[in-house]
Amino acid sequence: MKRCIAFGWWMIICVYAYAQTAADSLRHHEAVPLGEVVISAYTDGVSKEAVLNITSLPLKQIEQGGSFNLTDALAKLPGISQLSTGIGISKPVIRGLYGSRILVVFSGLRFDNQQWQDEHGMGLSDLGISRTEVIKGPLSLLYGTEAVGGVINILEEKIPSEGLQETDAGMAFHSNTLGGTLQAGIKANYGDRWYRIRIGMDSHADYSDGHKERVLNSRFNGYYLKSTYGFTKKNWHSENYYDFSYNHFGFVFNDLIHFFAPDARWTRQMNGPHHIVMLNILSSVNTIQLANSILKLNAGIQSNYRAENEGGGDLSLVMHLLTGQYALKWSKQLSPKSLLVLTNSSSLESNTNYGKRKIIPDAWSYESNLSAYMEHRLGPFILEYGVGGGLRFIKTLLTQHVNTEEKEIDPFRQTRFFGNGLLGVSYNPSDDWNFKVNGATGVRAPNLAELSSNGLHEGIYVYEIGDPDLKNEQNLNVELSMDYSGDWFQFGVAGFYNYFFSYLYLQPTMEEWFGFPVARFSQDKAALYGGEVTIGFTPLFTSGWRIAAAYSGMVGKLANGNYLPYIPAQKIRPEIRYDAPSRKNGRTLYGFVNMELVMQQTQVHTAETITPSYNLLNAGIGFTFQSGGLGYDINLAANNILNEAYYDHLSRFKTFDLLNIGRDISIHFKINLLKQLKTYSNAYSN
Repeated sequence: MKRCIAFGWWMIICVYAYAQTAADSLRHHEAVPLGEVVISAYTDGVSKEAVLNITSLPLKQIEQGGSFNLTDALAKLPGISQLSTGIGISKPVIRGLYGSRILVVFSGLRFDNQQWQDEHGMGLSDLGISRTEVIKGPLSLLYGTEAVGGVINILEEKIPSEGLQETDAGMAFHSNTLGGTLQAGIKANYGDRWYRIRIGMDSHADYSDGHKERVLNSRFNGYYLKSTYGFTKKNWHSENYYDFSYNHFGFVFNDLIHFFAPDARWTRQMNGPHHIVMLNILSSVNTIQLANSILKLNAGIQSNYRAENEGGGDLSLVMHLLTGQYALKWSKQLSPKSLLVLTNSSSLESNTNYGKRKIIPDAWSYESNLSAYMEHRLGPFILEYGVGGGLRFIKTLLTQHVNTEEKEIDPFRQTRFFGNGLLGVSYNPSDDWNFKVNGATGVRAPNLAELSSNGLHEGIYVYEIGDPDLKNEQNLNVELSMDYSGDWFQFGVAGFYNYFFSYLYLQPTMEEWFGFPVARFSQDKAALYGGEVTIGFTPLFTSGWRIAAAYSGMVGKLANGNYLPYIPAQKIRPEIRYDAPSRKNGRTLYGFVNMELVMQQTQVHTAETITPSYNLLNAGIGFTFQSGGLGYDINLAANNILNEAYYDHLSRFKTFDLLNIGRDISIHFKINLLKQLKTYSNAYSN
C-alpha cells in the first residue's frame, strides 16, 4: 500500500517540477491565448471526427424536455436508458450497462458516489451545467477501471463574455408532483479572472401513475451550492470548483404499506424510509501551455456521505466515502498530422461505516493508470490507437457484523493489474459523410460489494455474499457506424458487439438466511449486441421544420443462454420539431411533438417478468425574448399526455407492482440580466 501511494505522489512531484521548469523558461515570453477551455473526457476535437461514438446533450435541450433529473434527460437519447427507483432515484444505462460499469466525469475528474447498489442513483443535478457528453463504448484506456460501458462527461456552465456580469434566476414546476426547482446565480468575467456562484433547491411530493394512483414515498428534495473561481496567468489557465449537494430520496420496498400509513397527499416530509446523500467536491482543472505541448492537471477531493433511515427515525446504514485523486494529460503535436497524448490518473479512496447496519466492510483502495495514445490524420482518414495499463490495490479492514470470525469472508488485501487498448479509424470523404470502425477493451475491478459484501440488502430482502476471488471484468467492444448529414436528409446507423470474458452478476441460490433468500456474486462469459438508427428530414421549401425518428435495440446474454437483467426494450422515438429563425431582438420560438414507442420485452432474466409494450405522447413549446434589458426564457413541456399506465422494464418499482409516472405538465422559466462591469477597465490598469 505504501509503495502504491509513494508511486502516485512521485508522479505528481515529477510533473509539477517539469511544468514549473517549462513555465520559468517562458517567463519572458508573451502570454499564450488559450481561448475557451473545454475539458473533454476523450478528445478536444470535433466529435464527428473522433473514432468513438460521442453524443452531446446541451442544457437547453434538457430544459425543453421537462425532465425530473439529469439521468431522465439522458434517457431520451438513442441507446441510453435509465434504471429507476421512482422519479427521484435513477442511474444512466448505456447499451445495457449501468452502475460501476459507467464512468461519470464531473469537473474534470471521475465521480464515485457508491453506486454499487441498484437503488443508489447517480445523484447529480443539471443545476449549473452547460452540457453533458455521452461516450458509448469502453474508455478504460484513459480512465482505468469502470469505463467498460461508456463515459458520461458533465461540463459546468460557461463563463460570460469578457467584461460582462451575468445574473439569472429561474424556476421549474411539475404538475404531477406539485414540485419543482428554484435557482439563482451570478457570474462575471474580468478577462484574467472570473467567478461564479449558484444556489438552488428542489422539492417534490409523491408522484401519481397513469391510473391517478399515488405511489407512496416516492418523494424527494435537495439543496445545491456551486462556486467557481478561475484565472489566467501567462501560460496557466485554472478553473477551481466547489460543489455541494444535500438530498433526501424516499424509497419503496415490498411491505412498506404495512408500517408506513399514507400521510397528507402533497407532503414533502421524510417521515418514511429514505436515503440521505451529501456530497462535497473540491476540484481544480488546470491547463498549462508548455513550450511545444499542453499539460492538463486536474486534482480534487470528493466526500460522499450516504445514510438510510428505514422509517423508525434512526439512521441504520451510514457510510462515508472519501476520495482524493488527480488526472494528468500531456498532449504534443509531433507534426501537423500527428498528435501524441500521455495520461496518468490515480485515486485513493477510504470507505468507513458508522451505522449499526453494515453491508460492506471498511476499506482502502488505490488505483493508478498510465496510457499512451496516438492520432494520425491521413487525408480523409483519422487513425487513433493506444495502449494503457495500471493497478488497483484493495484492503478491507476488520468490520463488525461483516467480516468477523463468524462470517464467511475474512479481511483481505489484494493488488490487481490490468491492461487496455484502443484501435479505430474515422473516414470523412466529405462534409456530409462519416464512417467509423473501432475496437476497444475495457476493464472493471469488482467493487467492494461484489468482493466482500455479507449482509441483508433490505431494499430487496436478499442476503448478499461477495467473493474476494472474483476476476477483473474484462470486455472487448467492436463498433461500426455510418452518418450522412445533407441539406434536407440525415441518416445514421451504428452497430456494436460487446463481449465480456468474465461478466459479473448476482446469482440467486437455494440457500436461506433466517428465511431470507441468499444470492452470491458470480461470473460467466456474456455478450451484448445491438445498435441505433436515426433518420431526419428537413423539408427544402419550409424554414425551421424537421421530421426525425430514432430506433435503439439490443440483446444481452450469458454464455449459459440466460438473458442479462435490466436490458432495455426496443424503442422508436419519432418527432416533429419547429425552430423559428432567430430575430435581431433576441426572440426565438420552438415547438415539438414526439412519441416513445416501446416494444414488449420478452428477453428477460430468470428473476424478471415480461414487460408489455407502451406508447407515450409528449409535446413542448417555448420562446425567448428581451425586454427592458432583461432576457426571458420560457419552456412548457407535457410528458405522457394521454396518461398511459405502464411499466418500464428498467423500473425497479415494477417488482412491487408499481407503475411509472402518469401525465406531467411542466414549465421552466428563467430571467437573465447582462451587465457591463464598471471596474472592468480598471482590471488591466492595476
